[in-house]
Amino acid sequence: MQKENQNIECKRSWRDEYLKWICGFANAQGGKLYIGIDDNGNVCGVKDAHRLSEDIPNKIVMLLGIVADVNLLQKDGKDYIEIDVAPSNVPISLKGVYHYRSGSTKQELNGIALQQFVLKKLGRTWDDIICEQATPDDIDRKAIDYFLRKAVDAQRLPEESLGEATENVLKNLHLIDSEGKLKNAAVLLFGKCPQDFITGVYFKIGFFGSDESDLIFQDFIEGNILKMCDLVVETLKAKYLISPIHYEGLQRIEPLEIPEEALREAIFNSIIHKDYMGADIQMKVWKDRIELWNYGKLPDELPVEKLFMPHASNARNKNIAFAFYKAGFIEAWGRGISKIVTQFANAGLKKPVFEEFCGGVRVTMYRNANIVQETVDKNAAENVYVPTNNTVNGTVNGTVNGTVILELIKQNPTITYEELSDKAKISRRSVSRLIGALKNDGLLMRIGSDKKGYWEIVEK
Repeated sequence: MQKENQNIECKRSWRDEYLKWICGFANAQGGKLYIGIDDNGNVCGVKDAHRLSEDIPNKIVMLLGIVADVNLLQKDGKDYIEIDVAPSNVPISLKGVYHYRSGSTKQELNGIALQQFVLKKLGRTWDDIICEQATPDDIDRKAIDYFLRKAVDAQRLPEESLGEATENVLKNLHLIDSEGKLKNAAVLLFGKCPQDFITGVYFKIGFFGSDESDLIFQDFIEGNILKMCDLVVETLKAKYLISPIHYEGLQRIEPLEIPEEALREAIFNSIIHKDYMGADIQMKVWKDRIELWNYGKLPDELPVEKLFMPHASNARNKNIAFAFYKAGFIEAWGRGISKIVTQFANAGLKKPVFEEFCGGVRVTMYRNANIVQETVDKNAAENVYVPTNNTVNGTVNGTVNGTVILELIKQNPTITYEELSDKAKISRRSVSRLIGALKNDGLLMRIGSDKKGYWEIVEK
């Protein structure tokens, strides 16, 4: 006999509590439970085998509502029973409790795990559930127009789709039911404020120094997830990453230090595959790497090592993935990881690392340390403020390179970015990065609008 494994469980004698194992097999990939066999696969025999072969099938039908093949077998003159359980396409419970076979153990499902299991068995995803509190008034028409423009530009919708009614767009994307109720995906993609209905919709970015306790500055990106990638990349360009300047003829070129298309692909993946019942997406930026993490484990059939092989697209949130595909953000062939790896290789950078971590998936993308250091040195020479480990508790100790900018603002609180760039003899991008860092360190505030407002220096 074969020893115990994921699909085989052996018991020396029968107890009614073993119905839990049968329930677990039915909810997983099926399996066989042997009665009268020890853990090593040796037949020890079972008493009253004929009676049990009649009683067990009845109990399975009465308490679990399924039919299993119960076979009376014999070896070396000893009777034993084989219970062959097929996987069920609907959730099975035993007295209201759902059991699941995972590996060689049995688990009781509850909470989020139970909800995810039931949805999967029913062929649905969390983003397909109705968001009862949301109404069509909570949909942002600007987000709808943004989607239509992107989809038309990507040639995945015809030109005449521009200006289409909001309700029709939601119906075509399967984001609204026959009664006009919005699904979770509709709120996430097009909601004016998805955070009012769904937790875990923020995208956190932090810049770290020596270790994880050394958080130098951070940003929280919020709003609907359709525009989230653009907002994240804009923030990274302004404050966190470097765009080395070079010239091709007379044309000034400022490519991002890492392949932008690969970065966007990684961000899209984190948004699409995130479990929105868990923690926010987190991006940790270090001098030598970027760590992007989203909550939600990989599917059982797609372990990490298979990510780099050809595989079918397997989105956790199918409605969100479909909308992102129509907008031209992603392909539908499961090639995203391969594209990221290839683009980093073409840029001469280390291969990104993908791994399961803390209940989710983390991708580590490596930066070019030489470019980072060269830019830091250049900015220092230009008096551009760059956050360093001198930042403590949100304040800056001692003399910092940005004092010239603060002095210019003191002289003229209504000074513009262009004027700061001209007077400080640095690029507007450097001014933007400096202003953002000073604001995050609590040294500078903007009062009023961009056009009619003014700067206020916070005295520390």
